[in-house]
Amino acid sequence: MKKICIVDRRAWLFFVLFLCLCGSRKSTAQEQSTLLPNAPTPEPGIIVGTVVDINGDAVPGATVVLEGPTLKSPRTLVSNDNGFFEFNGVEPETYHVKISAQGFAEWTSPDLALKPGQYAILTVPRLQIATAFISVTVGYSAKEIATQQVKLEEKQRIFGIIPNFYVSYDQNAAPLTAKLKFRLAAKVAFDPITFIGVGIAAGAEQAGDHPNYPQGWKGFGERYGAAYTNGFTDIMIGGAILPSLLHQDPRYFYQGTGTTKSRVLHAVSNPFICRGDNGRLQPNYSTIGGDLGSAAIANAYYPASNRGLGLFFGNFLIETGQRAAASLAQEFILNRVTHRARNQK
Repeated sequence: MKKICIVDRRAWLFFVLFLCLCGSRKSTAQEQSTLLPNAPTPEPGIIVGTVVDINGDAVPGATVVLEGPTLKSPRTLVSNDNGFFEFNGVEPETYHVKISAQGFAEWTSPDLALKPGQYAILTVPRLQIATAFISVTVGYSAKEIATQQVKLEEKQRIFGIIPNFYVSYDQNAAPLTAKLKFRLAAKVAFDPITFIGVGIAAGAEQAGDHPNYPQGWKGFGERYGAAYTNGFTDIMIGGAILPSLLHQDPRYFYQGTGTTKSRVLHAVSNPFICRGDNGRLQPNYSTIGGDLGSAAIANAYYPASNRGLGLFFGNFLIETGQRAAASLAQEFILNRVTHRARNQK
């Protein structure tokens, strides 16, 4: 009985040992299966290219960047003296290449699908010259702009002859400085055509025997002096002195657009409504004051028989009516025959 138990124990130990050996072999086989996969590692490829300019000449020193979804960071290199570049050991994947060089526009390639072991030659088009955008900011003061505008206005003449300096065809004209206001007034007062015009007016007054100066050259000279003084005092007071003190613009601003009614109202209101130096409409104290002042001063040199309130109000009403009529002519007629006017529209 004891001999049988010993045999059974030996058989049991042999069975356990057999199971352990089998398990060890199985584990080793699994480990080998894990460490030696069946699929081989894909062979990396190469991407090459040459950078040239629009003349086909090599562009050395160009920065070439390779980008792709599997790259942790872009790969960068510089083209050699022949414009050549080469990326080695590139894993099969989809990439794109960016090329930049000083003085040239940047170029980005379309997607490049690199195959295992492929020697890919990238076709790089000729780099274009970079377009330079230069922003130049030129600062002009309102004074400089107004000066240039006045220079243009001083060339405005009806039929190329008669001064038409007090009309602005620019609705956004810069405000005049006091110096420019006096400059315009003096330009009109001392223009040769002004002297000729005053002579014609004096001749018409002599023909009508008004005011009560004598006939002959003496009377013509007195009428000429009175007519010129009327115009001179009016333009200096209403076109320079008061506009400078009250900061108002003495010019007529041509409207040119809108309905006929709106243009008529714009013209006939000009003796009573003007534009301030701040760009806002306001009562035309300058023009009204100039007409009143000129009419009052006329009592100092007109014949005694013509002086008084009649002369004062008569001259004022005549000046105001003439101004409204002149504005209507400016709005509908004179702009067509004024030289240089069309260049400013």
